[in-house]
Amino acid sequence: MKRKILALVVILTLTGGCISQQEPPEQISSVDPILKSLEGLPIDEFFEESYKQLLLRSPQTLTQLGIAESFGVGNDTLDNISDAYIKETQRLEKGILDLLQTYDRDELTPQQQISYDVYEWFLDDLVRGHEFMYYNYPVHHFLSSYHDNLVRLFTEFHTITDKKDAEDYITRLSLVDTQVDQLIEGLKLRTEAGVIPPKYILEITGGVMSRYLVEGKIHPLYEDFEEKVEALNLSAEEKQALLDAVLTEIEKTLIPALAKVIDYLDYLEPLATDDSGVWKFPRGDEYYIYLLRHENSTDLTPEEIHQIGLQEVERLQKELRELFDELGYPEDAPLTELMGRAISEGGYYDTYLQEGKDQVIKAYEDMLEEIDQKLDAVFDIHPTAQLIVVGDEEFGGGGGYYVSASLDGSRPAAFHTGIDDSLVDKYRMPTTAYHEGIPGHYFQVSIAQEMDMPLFRNAIIFNGYAEGWALYAERLAWELGAYEDDPYGNFGRLQFELLRAVRLVADTGIHYKKWTRGEAQTYMREILGPRLYEAERYVVIPGQATGYMIGLLKVLELRQKAMDALGDKFDIKEFHRIILCNGSMPLGILERVIQDYIDSKLQDIALLNPEVSLLRMA
Repeated sequence: MKRKILALVVILTLTGGCISQQEPPEQISSVDPILKSLEGLPIDEFFEESYKQLLLRSPQTLTQLGIAESFGVGNDTLDNISDAYIKETQRLEKGILDLLQTYDRDELTPQQQISYDVYEWFLDDLVRGHEFMYYNYPVHHFLSSYHDNLVRLFTEFHTITDKKDAEDYITRLSLVDTQVDQLIEGLKLRTEAGVIPPKYILEITGGVMSRYLVEGKIHPLYEDFEEKVEALNLSAEEKQALLDAVLTEIEKTLIPALAKVIDYLDYLEPLATDDSGVWKFPRGDEYYIYLLRHENSTDLTPEEIHQIGLQEVERLQKELRELFDELGYPEDAPLTELMGRAISEGGYYDTYLQEGKDQVIKAYEDMLEEIDQKLDAVFDIHPTAQLIVVGDEEFGGGGGYYVSASLDGSRPAAFHTGIDDSLVDKYRMPTTAYHEGIPGHYFQVSIAQEMDMPLFRNAIIFNGYAEGWALYAERLAWELGAYEDDPYGNFGRLQFELLRAVRLVADTGIHYKKWTRGEAQTYMREILGPRLYEAERYVVIPGQATGYMIGLLKVLELRQKAMDALGDKFDIKEFHRIILCNGSMPLGILERVIQDYIDSKLQDIALLNPEVSLLRMA
């Protein structure tokens, strides 16, 4: 695997449009002709053409997917995030949903019915969210914030393979100030609606964003651009001209624009409170219920999710106690004390040193290769996209996140891991590798991208499905014996699964039970110890962190259901293929897909052995 040092996963949003020098953002066209052109299309064409129209609203998403050129948009524009344009996009979303519902689902093939159901859920979810369009926080300290998405666009998604790519990069960079003006317009509308982040989030965010206000050649974007331009087959004069131009745009456009955002955050601080939950908004309780459905694709209530979290915390604490007993740890010591001991005994890499950074990358590469060798027992399908491990010096502690490959194959899949100047605990690394890489997000996303399905099923990711599978991948690696000779790695698996259970309690605690930041931090510290709590994440992205455990429990429930129904005819490879090869989908639809698989399998068994099958179905 290729090693590379590079300074979140960008959440797919279809609410933007083009900002370009040729087409000012205020020139907004009607969606009526678009909807008219979609009327009466055969269903497969409708899937493709309607989703294409949604994608065209977001050139940044097209760049992320690697299909901007094929869509005739190019890679020299930014999304239009003005209020007027977003509302026009919402009209398009509602119109496409209405057109979809004119088709008779019963007349479609089984695969078309799955596509119909997934697309309808996706569009309906978008439409349900329209009334809460000002309720989110576009700027915050964590992954998917405006500045994080922007930096990710330039450093990762916008590939530079020739001079035109570099020139497009510079053109795109010159438009950031226009987009930031639109962003601030949206922030002002949120302020008027009473949607202001907590004071402590504003303070943290200003500090995080300030790292991009440095001038000169040490700016992260300049360093990344320089590395890519130096690799081009251009003359020294051409390279220098590009480098001079990008530095000018960084200093004259990007830095002043981001400084303007920070200034607005400073303006908000006196208006903000330290109330953490969305319950503080008008209709905040309704908004949170919407978010839980959006993130989990279930109808579980906040109270139900809270109670599931408490139950899972208790289960995992018992499993940890059993592991510590096997390690010979004191039976009467607090779990948090024993966790601290296991972390210490598990060892670490010192990434203050370059040698340590290299060791972390190499260790992850080895783990991924080793688990890959075990997968033939449970998989008969494997992605073809390349997976690389990327050392990310923007965050630390050995954590990670996954960025999918481009659809056109021009950019590989990437497992990012933090290697800032700190210590990376070894105990957590195997679980992180299996979750983000193999057989987690890399398998899940790449296989879906490579299937012959409508484009939206290759590209859309549903949080409960995605994070549920990745957490299941951690469990699957344990079932395959990946931790047999690594008790501290197994401790990491259990502790991280415990974290996912704690998230159910803390997220609903903050947004449903009105916990303060301090109460959430105290609860997490009491369960996890002093080194694993992240309450601020749940504050700025409500509901998202609940998808992991809810998704895991659903996958395990469906696997057990299939095992019970099929007995010795159950094939784990077949089960995994059904889940992965149908692409990401809401959990309720996944449940129907698995039930259809079970029913079909039972019918096949009945044809071969009617008497046994009738007994089983009875």
